[in-house]
Amino acid sequence: MSLCQAPRSRAHTTDSCPAQGAWPVCCRDPFQPGGVPQSAGGSLRIPPLSGAQCRARDHQRKDLRPPTAGAGARGLDGAGKKTAVAIHQEVAREIDALLRVIFTARHKTGALDLEAVEMALRAALQQAGAAGLSQLLRQESPAKPYLPCSCGGQARYKGMRTKPLLTVLGRAKMQRAYYWCSRCRQGQFSADTALDVENTELSPGVRRMLTLVGSECSSFERGREQMKLLAGLEVTTKAVERTTESIGADIARREQDTIQQALQRELPIAVGQAIPVMYVQMDGTGVPMVSKELEGRTGKGSNGRAHTREVKLGCVFTQTARDAEGWPVRDEDSTTYTGAIETADEFSRRLYSEAQQRGWDRAQKKVVVGDGAEWIWNLAQGQFPGAIEIVDLYHARQHLWDLSSKLHPSDVAAKRRWVMSHQHFLDDGKIEPLANRLRALGTERLELAKDVEIEANYFERNAARMRYPKFRKQGLFVGSGVIEAACKTLIATRLKRSGMFWTVRGANAVIAVRCCRHSREFDNYWESRRA
Repeated sequence: MSLCQAPRSRAHTTDSCPAQGAWPVCCRDPFQPGGVPQSAGGSLRIPPLSGAQCRARDHQRKDLRPPTAGAGARGLDGAGKKTAVAIHQEVAREIDALLRVIFTARHKTGALDLEAVEMALRAALQQAGAAGLSQLLRQESPAKPYLPCSCGGQARYKGMRTKPLLTVLGRAKMQRAYYWCSRCRQGQFSADTALDVENTELSPGVRRMLTLVGSECSSFERGREQMKLLAGLEVTTKAVERTTESIGADIARREQDTIQQALQRELPIAVGQAIPVMYVQMDGTGVPMVSKELEGRTGKGSNGRAHTREVKLGCVFTQTARDAEGWPVRDEDSTTYTGAIETADEFSRRLYSEAQQRGWDRAQKKVVVGDGAEWIWNLAQGQFPGAIEIVDLYHARQHLWDLSSKLHPSDVAAKRRWVMSHQHFLDDGKIEPLANRLRALGTERLELAKDVEIEANYFERNAARMRYPKFRKQGLFVGSGVIEAACKTLIATRLKRSGMFWTVRGANAVIAVRCCRHSREFDNYWESRRA
């Protein structure tokens, strides 16, 4: 938008200077009758600019950026007390000055650039709000000369200190009391602790926003761009990364506290309404790591070197009903997630804690669904004894397809015929006959004979977990689609993009945030911080 840059001499065609109460023609709204702002009996009339404001406007109104907040830094009465009137006046000054610029632009072009105006108004409101917030954060000298220190000593008041703070309204300043303990030789700002800005210059609101974009956007750089576009806040990519990791680490610490409490509880308390069916599903997926996180680890690559670390991910959800055709229906908003890069033993305690929090002991039917990985069923038998165990049907079918590809590598039709001739055994839960048919396959190739034996053993080992007609008759899920989808939506879409390499600490922090958000616990986390 082109704006009027009227000099203070000839362009102001009024009888007196704006500072003396007259309106320059260039600041009149051309959409008002006669192009002149109306009096109280007509339309809105905005009070005139002061001389200082007019000079500030002439200096910096080359676009729709609002004026700096320096002129509004005051707003205290003679005794230095913060007043609501001062804050109101600051907001009014900012909006008044910006509206004048908008009227100028409309006078010159006869049109209105709505996007430019709305973005400028947002910036002006933020700036005015930040100035008002600075006044609210200006603490008076404390009445207490001493405060108790955590070391047992007494911290003495040493004066007021100012600290810059980036808030959702923009840059503000807070003034608070500083205390020093001569016993432990440590200083403290009690106001920082009370406002949750200890050791940071980012407000809780900004940290929440940074954590959100840092965990949900495709990269930390993309998160920085979103902060600028959507919130009007300039931050660095590193600030997005560090804040996301810091909040994620705090969420993970709280999870560990909950896990320890669950393990120390002698007997789970089954209090509340009974749950018809509760499911636990788990799976693993690799995340690319920096080289230092892979030292001494072997992988599946041709060179035997590892390129990823496995994220173990689990979910818990409930089922109350079936649809009209008898298929099971997952209860809406019943799924919660937990996961990390950790050992199977550590993950087993994590998943047990999550299930206990969800009411595992109140479930009338308890079901564990997973693929054929050995660690999954070791975990299930250790932490969820007595649960119905189901191997994902579609994963089991994939074993048949993989073996068929080895038996008929170049004949697509033969590959399909072979699978169809064996899959009905699997779908019907007739696992022992299936294993026998596999072992009866004649092959002269030694490597194929080994592959056939491995698959036959796989089906025999999991036979009790593959009675699919029995499970379906009970109205149970026989697939692990929920956790399979979570491996993609929670992990892959954020942590497995091209060119990404993570540390364990950084990956676990992002995983903690994403699990928290997708479990609908993110708001509760911030409420607990305020408490």
